[in-house]
Amino acid sequence: MEKTVTIEKEEASVSFLAKMAGKGRSPLQVNVKDALTGLVGGFCSIFALFLLTTATSTLWIMAPFGASCVLAFGLWNAPLSQPRNIIGGHLVSTFIGLLGYHLFGHAPWVMGLGVGLAIAVMMVTKTTHPPAGADPLVVIMAGSSWSYLVTPVLVGAIIIVLFALIINNVRRERQYPTFWL
Repeated sequence: MEKTVTIEKEEASVSFLAKMAGKGRSPLQVNVKDALTGLVGGFCSIFALFLLTTATSTLWIMAPFGASCVLAFGLWNAPLSQPRNIIGGHLVSTFIGLLGYHLFGHAPWVMGLGVGLAIAVMMVTKTTHPPAGADPLVVIMAGSSWSYLVTPVLVGAIIIVLFALIINNVRRERQYPTFWL
């Protein structure tokens, strides 16, 4: 009986590890037009946020916005790249990070809980946006005030979406967004 249990455990661990082997090759295609669209979109969005920072002496740029640009211009038709997800995901995640920081401080467990809660709430609200998963870390580590939710998060996400609307739709074969709600 013991030998059977041991063999079953070994087989279970082998199949668990076998799942990590992967199959095939990357399905991603190289498309120069898409790469140039990503270049222009990422440049315009982040440069506009930099210009706002310079003009207003308020920080309008945060690292997750760079990753949002990858999705908005590189994977424009993916569900996680849509305006609802970019704007909603950043708002939800930043709110959770700010709430955690203002209630409990910047302890490591608060950061972990902030990211975990952000993932869960984005999924429940259908606003999942992977770059926004970093927002709780950004606001907790910086000790941000509640105003960070609007400046830079809300306005910055809207600016990225506005550039995505313009730049993606310049290309005839693209239609952005695929959905709003």
